[in-house]
Amino acid sequence: MKLFNWFRRTEKVYPEFWKSYLSCFDFKSNASAEKRIVAFDTETTGLDFRTDVILSIGAIGISGNSIVVNDCLNLFLIQDVFKKETVPIHGILKTGQEEKIPESEAVIKFLDFIKDSVLVGHHVSFDVKMINEVLKRMGLGKIKNKSIDTDLMYQKFKRLPEEHHSNLDELCKIFKIEKIDRHTAIGDAYITALIYLQLKKKWRR
Repeated sequence: MKLFNWFRRTEKVYPEFWKSYLSCFDFKSNASAEKRIVAFDTETTGLDFRTDVILSIGAIGISGNSIVVNDCLNLFLIQDVFKKETVPIHGILKTGQEEKIPESEAVIKFLDFIKDSVLVGHHVSFDVKMINEVLKRMGLGKIKNKSIDTDLMYQKFKRLPEEHHSNLDELCKIFKIEKIDRHTAIGDAYITALIYLQLKKKWRR
């Protein structure tokens, strides 16, 4: 009997926040509901999702054709990894005035904010990978949200070749969008939301 128990697979116990997040994807209850849109961005220590870490997460809700300014999230993470050479880009100091929280707490807050929303980002796959790496360190799976990349939206709208990519600064110039709080997570999330709405409007014409 003891030998049988030793071979029997033990069921993994997941934390409540993760079970709550996964429950948002109950398609039987949510099949007819219109998905909420959330534009988001991460500021990081670099561009290697395997070795770099998140410094801040910014997210903002979109309802219909409008940005919901008070539906937002702006988090700063404790910097266990610090690269002073990247500070001129994002402006986040290790000992800055912002309240900083552990990366696990930040991702828990992020998941609670997004729930089953469709995520919009510029080069969104990188930001998703950064979130997934934190979840991996927490012993959990990947996020399940669908995502939309504003770079790919613009690429398809202009019928550009797949290898052609545009950065946020270029699209701000094209769509005459003021670059408010550029290179902050919440600022870039807001800019991305504006670009998404512009492209969405053009697709309808």
